[in-house]
Amino acid sequence: MRIEFTKMHGCGNDYVYVDGEKNIVSQDRKPELARLLSDRHFGVGSDGLIFINPVPDGTADFEMEMYNADGSRSEMCGNGIRCVAKYVYDHRLTDKKKLTIMSAGKNKYIDLSVGANDLVESVRVDMGEPILVPKQIPVDITSASANGSSSPSMNPDAPLVSVPIVVDGTEYKMTCVSMGNPHAVVFLPNDQDLNAFEIEKIGPLFENHSFFPKRINTEFVRLDDRGNVHMRVWERGTGETLACGTGCCATTVACILNGHTDNKVIVHVLGGDVTCSWDGNPSSSVIMEGPATTVFEGFIDV
Repeated sequence: MRIEFTKMHGCGNDYVYVDGEKNIVSQDRKPELARLLSDRHFGVGSDGLIFINPVPDGTADFEMEMYNADGSRSEMCGNGIRCVAKYVYDHRLTDKKKLTIMSAGKNKYIDLSVGANDLVESVRVDMGEPILVPKQIPVDITSASANGSSSPSMNPDAPLVSVPIVVDGTEYKMTCVSMGNPHAVVFLPNDQDLNAFEIEKIGPLFENHSFFPKRINTEFVRLDDRGNVHMRVWERGTGETLACGTGCCATTVACILNGHTDNKVIVHVLGGDVTCSWDGNPSSSVIMEGPATTVFEGFIDV
């Protein structure tokens, strides 16, 4: 079959986007298609595949159906949802500048900034409340106790803030947050060169650690000042990416929970900058704003 697609990215976190109403693909074939299209040698090349679907019951304007590069499903992607919002406006599937987009059954609320050419330039997303309860992230604290990494804060109801985890013989301190998908945020020592950090070695060990029953996205963070951090991210099912929107949100939450920054943080990732804010109240939403860019469009026979 022939698939019509658009290649887009948010700060270099790139996906192949497919209009799910125009391109009918069976559910059992979508993981295979994600692996094929994501391949940077034999496919289009991307961090994953995102279908943009209608929502017949009207509970949202559109649905984002996301697959990682390895074909596994992902619940949420901050850079991806910004690009979905740009796609539906720029392709005239809607004329709304305030949208509701569903991902994995949960709605996100979006404001579009449109330029003089009537194309979306940046997107602001209400990402919802951070999830801090370990079993909801999920983090298996019974596994943590079994591995000798328990601490007084490791109980079923307390947020996991700066708790120990041993990876490859080194103890790190992690703060765990879900933004619809699970994250472990690790603050590296001030004398650690973030660019030289061995993320290709350490990232997979975090991703597949026994603490994390659904694997984990891991952010390795260097603090700059009260309003700026640099971050590299290892995404489950994909590897290192140039940016991760939910990871930027999780990093901001972790910064605030640990008292490292003020309530608004510019997260500098390899592909650009994402601005996030959170007032520190667990019942308050995290707000993310950043660019969305169209790279090219085309067809591929699969």
